[in-house]
Amino acid sequence: MGQVVSLQALMEALAPLRGQSSIVTTNGCFDILHVGHLRYLQGCKALGETLVVLVNSDASVRRLKGPQRPIVTEADRAELVAGLGCVDYVVLFDEDTPEPLLEKIVPDFHAKGAQYNEGNLPEMATLRKIGTQVKFVPMVENRSTSSVIETIQQRLGAAAQPTGC
Repeated sequence: MGQVVSLQALMEALAPLRGQSSIVTTNGCFDILHVGHLRYLQGCKALGETLVVLVNSDASVRRLKGPQRPIVTEADRAELVAGLGCVDYVVLFDEDTPEPLLEKIVPDFHAKGAQYNEGNLPEMATLRKIGTQVKFVPMVENRSTSSVIETIQQRLGAAAQPTGC
């Protein structure tokens, strides 16, 4: 099981691993954890020995997704992600992109979902600058937090409709 740690604690934990095993990072909101998240993170872990997941803080999620998000608090999201067997470390971050953390961590690989490419990945310039390889991991079709929210809204809306006599 992984651990939710501060950036400083992460750096201390990674120091003896450098050159001994490959370090993989990924990042995301991970709001309403679902099987798509699990399979994605398993794909990230397959790229190396140590998987570090950078999770957006509540304030960051609100800026990126709007005032109704996140649904699940940052502490709970971080703990849930850390509880997955494929995750070694989780670090919360408050910025809109993980670039400041990536510059400090300097992972061997940074993984992102295949909805991104080198042309639209916000942190691409930073990854090139620090010499980190980017890997794009396939996403699980029809599995997203947005689709979970839509399903809940549809079902609640249908439940609120009069059924007639």
